[in-house]
Order: sequence, then structure tokens, then C-alpha cells
Amino acid sequence: MTTALQFSSILTEQPRQAAGRADPAVLADLNLDQVFAAITRGRDEYDLMPFLKAPLHDAQAVEYRHQILQDMQDEALSGALAGFAGQMRQMRKYLALSQELRYRYQKQEWFLEAADVYRDAVSTLAAALAELSPASRGFTAFRRYLADYTQSEAFTGLAAGIAKVTGALASVRYCITIKGSRVRVTRYEGETDYSTEVQRTFAKFASGATRDYRIGFRNPADMDHVEARILELVARLYPDEFAALDGFCARHASYLDATIRAFDREVQFYAAYLDFIAPMKKAGLEFCYPAVSADSKEISVRDSFDLALAAKLMPAASAVVRNDFQLRGPERIFVVTGPNHGGKTTFARMFGQLHYLAGLGYPVPAREAVLFLPDQVFTHFEREEDLATLRGKFEDELIRIRRVLDQATPDSIVVMNESFASTTLRDALFTGERVLGQMTRLGLLGVYVTFVDELSSLNEATVSMVGTVVPDNPAERTYKLVRKPADGLAYAAAIAGKYGLTYRQLKERLS
Repeated sequence: MTTALQFSSILTEQPRQAAGRADPAVLADLNLDQVFAAITRGRDEYDLMPFLKAPLHDAQAVEYRHQILQDMQDEALSGALAGFAGQMRQMRKYLALSQELRYRYQKQEWFLEAADVYRDAVSTLAAALAELSPASRGFTAFRRYLADYTQSEAFTGLAAGIAKVTGALASVRYCITIKGSRVRVTRYEGETDYSTEVQRTFAKFASGATRDYRIGFRNPADMDHVEARILELVARLYPDEFAALDGFCARHASYLDATIRAFDREVQFYAAYLDFIAPMKKAGLEFCYPAVSADSKEISVRDSFDLALAAKLMPAASAVVRNDFQLRGPERIFVVTGPNHGGKTTFARMFGQLHYLAGLGYPVPAREAVLFLPDQVFTHFEREEDLATLRGKFEDELIRIRRVLDQATPDSIVVMNESFASTTLRDALFTGERVLGQMTRLGLLGVYVTFVDELSSLNEATVSMVGTVVPDNPAERTYKLVRKPADGLAYAAAIAGKYGLTYRQLKERLS
């Protein structure tokens, strides 16, 4: 069938290479592992994680996904897709039954049922897409594909075969005579049906409402040996009808179209995310389709938030703090300082999440966003000391950042959080200067969370962001980060916390 050449994938317009497979450690550092677990919950059959681990580095490919997601925000289209997914799920259930059951004709009957559900699912979706006419390039191409496919010999032959075999089997009528342990099966030849007469006879004994003592019979999918033997005898009585069933199953053993099967899985990549963010949008949180570029590193974001944190705080949307940031001209790296537990790590995660989600083509958690499409996102977060390596914590951090910088390119993003906090101020300053120098020489984008204020004004590529507190109560955090010079208190706050001398710690001790 030549129509397969007319549609590539609902995920990508043309076969493209992903920006790179995400490191599980990076997803964990950014809390995206929690987000993706929530997105895929209840959709294990679709195996969506490979898609979520493959962000794009192509603005046109991202825009292709934006169009599809915008189409899917139409309730009529999303309803049609949900109906299609439900029917395809039912079809797979019937196919599984046809493989699991023991008896030949029962296996074939479930196969016929599966094919009929598939036929109806495809026809219904094709009609819905023709009526709704979604605007995206992806759905437009798939609509045309379905229109051609439903007119193809493969599909029309399948539909005709289902109708023929179903009609033939519906005409089968037989009688069962049971005498002792003997069962006799014959064709139905117009014998009298006594059920109506029996009901009429016993109707006169009914006196008002009575308790129903009838016991329902279980109706398992599988047959017992007696039922299977009766079916075999019925097949002997109607050889042509059951031969048609045999022939149908042989001719259409591979009826499921590969492109439609792929679409059924891939469209869930979009549906799962839209379902995940729907409660947050209802609660008042904003999502936007970012303007993306694989070339320009001038970025700006308004009212953004940590997606994983927002999901945990739901439905209390008002508790989610939004932040703004931007980089212009030669600026490349945010150096974030401020008091402990003031939102610095959340800001770093948010920065990484935004760029990663933008690469997937998803709406991002922000009111407005202009973002860069990285070839890879790297992280360097504090780790517990691993005694098995026989290395100290500081040495381990140096080895890990060396690996990151060896792999990073000018198109990468690096998110560093509380790096080198285990060493002295002098060593942290010395190491930080070297690491930030290498990052700025590469020209990559990044975030560097630190307690060393001197790093915030290292060169023209670094931009200082500071976590703020309530002016009248420095112990109370606002979780808002603002663009301003470091205030010189970050390291002092870290030392005070280390020795139990913060305002909160002293207040607790004195009380």
C-alpha cells in the first residue's frame, strides 16, 4: 500500500535524530523522573518512556508537536482520540484472548471480534478527522492517510470479510438434546419453542413482588470440554459457515496496519501530558508554547515554576511561587546565591525542566517563554559520599564535573547545584572560577547555585540571581529570585547554619 509513504509519524514530520538520550541521573536531579512517572501512570502498555527520554534539537520538529497539541485541546478531537484509544485497547484484549484460549473455533471467534473492533475504530476516527479537519500538519497528514487506507483493498477486504463471516455465523441455528450423559446436536428445523408457553403457565402463580432467588452463572471467556465438543459438532453441521471463518482468519492474520498501530501508541505521548497538566491549569497555573531556537541563546521566561513541585502541592495552586529570568547579549550563566532553603535549588531545577520539556515539544510551566533547544542537558548535584570509591566527596565532585565538561558542547545546558559546598571557601572559589571559566569559554547556557558570592560577577557571561527574604523578617523566605548583585550574606548564612547559629535555630534553642 503506497499510502504508508504519505505519513511518517505523529511525533515527527520527517525521520530525525533526537538530541540525545537523557541520563537517568539528570532526570532524577531535575525531578523529571517524578513528572514522567506521573505522566505515564496507567499507560504502561504504550511504553512512553523512550519518547520522554529523547528531546529534540530542531525548532521545526518542536513546532510540529506544538501544532498537534493545540489541535488536541479541542474537546471534540480529544474525545475522538480517547474513543479510538479505548477501542484499540479492547481490540488488544480480544487478540490476547484469541492467543490464550485453547479451542480452535473459540480462538477464531475472538480474533473475528478483535478485527471488527479495529474496523470500527479506524472507520470512526477517519470520519471524525474528516469532519473536524484539525489544522496541524501532523493530523492533516494522518487524516489523508486514513482516508486512503479506509478505501484501500486491505481495509475494504477486511470489512467485507467481517460482514460476510459474521452474517454466516449469525444464520447458524441448532438444537441440543440432553438425555442422561448423552448430548445430541442437530440442525434447527423449526422445532417448537416452548419457552413462551412455559412462562405463560407459571405466570398465574405470580402474586405481587417476590424475592428473586435466581443465581447468575459466571460467563468466563474460556469454554469447558463439553461446550467445546458441542461447538465442534455444530461446525460439522455447518461446514461452509465455519470454513468461511477459517478462511477469514488465515487471510487477515496480519490485518493490523503498522502505521495505525504506531499512531495509537505515539498519540498517547501528547494525551498523557495534557491529562497531567489539566488539573494544574484548572487550578490557575499557566502553561505556554515557548518560542524555541537551536541558534539563539537569548532566553526569557515569565511566571515560571517547578513542575514537579507544583504537582506535589496540588490543588493549592496559590502556594506555587513563580519566577522570571532572562539572558541577553553575551550573558550565558545564572550564578544563584542567597539564604538556605530560599528556592535556589528549585530555580535550578526549573531552569533545567523548562529547556528539557521545550525539547520534547510540550507546553512549559510559564506564562511566556523564549527558550534554547540544547543538544544535551547535564546536571551536577550534590551526592552522598560513596565509600566504595575510596574517594572523598570533593574529589568525587571534581571527577563528575570533569566528565560533564568533557561531554558538553556550546549547545549544551549545565545545571550545577550546591557544587563544592563540602570544601573550604578558598577551594570552592578557586574551583568555581575554573569551572565557570570553562563553561563560559564553551558558550553554553547554565545555572550555578553556590554559597560563594564572588562567583556571581566573574565575567560578562555570568548573571547574578539572589534569593530574597521578607525585609522585616530575614528568617522568612519569599522563594522569589531576583536579578541583582549578590549581597555577601550567602556564605555567612551557610556557616551559621552549619554551626546552628541561624535565626531559626537560635530561636528554637532559646525557647
